[in-house]
Amino acid sequence: MTTFVESEKQLQVPAEVQDLLFREARTANSFSAEPVTDEQVRAIYDLVKWAPTSMNTQPLRALVLRSDEARQRLLPHMAEGNRAKTGTAPITVILAADVDFHENIPQTFPHNPGVKDMFSEEAGRVEFSRLNSLLQVGYFIIGVRAAGLAAGPMTGFDAAGVDKEFFAENNWRSLVVVNVGKPGDNPWFDRLPRLDFDQVVETL
Repeated sequence: MTTFVESEKQLQVPAEVQDLLFREARTANSFSAEPVTDEQVRAIYDLVKWAPTSMNTQPLRALVLRSDEARQRLLPHMAEGNRAKTGTAPITVILAADVDFHENIPQTFPHNPGVKDMFSEEAGRVEFSRLNSLLQVGYFIIGVRAAGLAAGPMTGFDAAGVDKEFFAENNWRSLVVVNVGKPGDNPWFDRLPRLDFDQVVETL
């Protein structure tokens, strides 16, 4: 049986980085008043943009809500249990899938720009963009942790309402709302159990 220490040694990054990104990282439910800067947001994106998506399509889009006015537009669409923490986080980011991602394929897949023609039907683009954007949501959360910040991702919101409120002028579809900042008072729930390796992984 592989022990924790043995598993830790199999990874290339130092143990403190492993802890920062995974073992000690938690989903925050309250946030301090310390601001999240535009430079931090840019640094997070400039890191996670390198993670893979199918045919390098990169369909994730992010709307950063910083002003009180923008936050007030979002709060009515959040589930009741998510409103207080969303109203007090330094920033809230709506992560969405751009159904018209294919328009950027000549830029993102320049060796074969004709791939764009594969996505002429919007119905096919919807699921493709959703799947690849959800991959990028995971990368974004890890990027937030890499910046020394806490992420509070939420799917408890009215996606149709958010899309109507914020994305009526484009073809973005909201997926996850993420509060971002330094943890505040009593930010964590008790750590919940994880499944063991043998419960999850099979080898053929």
